[in-house]
Amino acid sequence: MAYPLPKISKRTTNTLVRRTAPLRRTKTTKSSMGEWKPLRLDGPIAFIALAFVLLGLIFTYSSSAFESTSYFQRQLLFDMVGLGVAIFLSQTFDRLLKIKLFKPIYLMYITWGLLVIVLFSREQANVHRWIDLGVFKLQPSEIAKVTLVIYTAHYLDEFSGRLAKNWKLLIKPGLVAGTTLALILAEKDIGTPTLMGGVWLFMMLVAGARLKHFALPAICMSPLVIHQFFFVGYRRERIFSFLNPFATEGSSGYQLVQSFLAVGSGGWFGKGLGNSELKMQYLPAAHTDFIFSIMCEEVGMFVVFIIGGFCWLLIRGVGFAKVAKTHFRGLVIFGLTLTICCQAFFNMAMAIGLLPTKGIALPFFSYGGSSVIMTLAMIGIILNMAAIDNTQNNLREDITNYKNRNK
Repeated sequence: MAYPLPKISKRTTNTLVRRTAPLRRTKTTKSSMGEWKPLRLDGPIAFIALAFVLLGLIFTYSSSAFESTSYFQRQLLFDMVGLGVAIFLSQTFDRLLKIKLFKPIYLMYITWGLLVIVLFSREQANVHRWIDLGVFKLQPSEIAKVTLVIYTAHYLDEFSGRLAKNWKLLIKPGLVAGTTLALILAEKDIGTPTLMGGVWLFMMLVAGARLKHFALPAICMSPLVIHQFFFVGYRRERIFSFLNPFATEGSSGYQLVQSFLAVGSGGWFGKGLGNSELKMQYLPAAHTDFIFSIMCEEVGMFVVFIIGGFCWLLIRGVGFAKVAKTHFRGLVIFGLTLTICCQAFFNMAMAIGLLPTKGIALPFFSYGGSSVIMTLAMIGIILNMAAIDNTQNNLREDITNYKNRNK
């Protein structure tokens, strides 16, 4: 038996519409909350990075144009790729870490794989550091600088506050770091492991480890260090030529003496852009490891602004690391900032004879694809970690309320 449907009046219909309308608005609100919004990036760090990229292009052209403009053209391409990577990571790095492939331990596995592959690659300049991909030479040690910092920060975040009381927690990250540095050392590269080992040690100390915990490992590693520095022929020559470069001016001290001439001949105001004389086949690696010497020769004391830019980047990065809301983000910012700035100071100190000569690039400035792209990738990650918690506001509060915060 069929029953007739009840009649619904117009008033009842309007009432139902009014009652269901809020449900539709609530659903829309939830959807809008899930929409992706671009992160607000830190202006000063982005400005420093972009300014350094532009200045790096200028000095790459100036230091290599007498040979060919191909260096400038390729560096321009590397910078464009690097900036694209930096922009991408500045907005997505925190989300990428949630993907299984990008978990820190898997990043280390990939890095180790590349470091093993490069040992069987074709030897170039008596070393195994690059994987020739045809149009591009990949340098895995540059990738290792980033992945080791990310892994160490992830591990220390998990065991934060317990390192000082339990030294056994240092064994696992120590083995990971030791394996990475040993593979890079096998490439006949001692500068990169020295830099990475120093950054790793500072990260461990900042996270709460005690200096005494590293006494026994340091004693055990001292024979290897002594052997690498004093019993490997060309490294021993570099150290002794560093102590007195003019005594070996015709051999191992030649490069450093030419660097001195470039820096000294520039005077206070330099010879002008493009007017370097030492780049004319006198100073080897003028557009790579010793580009800072050419900069001093051409612009003189104005390189102080570049040094100041790296100092500003270091201060800004450490400031963000202090106010980050999680240990992981703080340690990532601290480790990557320290990597960039320590490498820059190492390169500049080498060019003026304060440290032995070593093939380590000046970030943003030296010619090289892997170095430029990975340096800008570090900047992108720093910007992402600083922006994810709106730490710009926290940094201002940290500075203005310093006295109250430390009562």
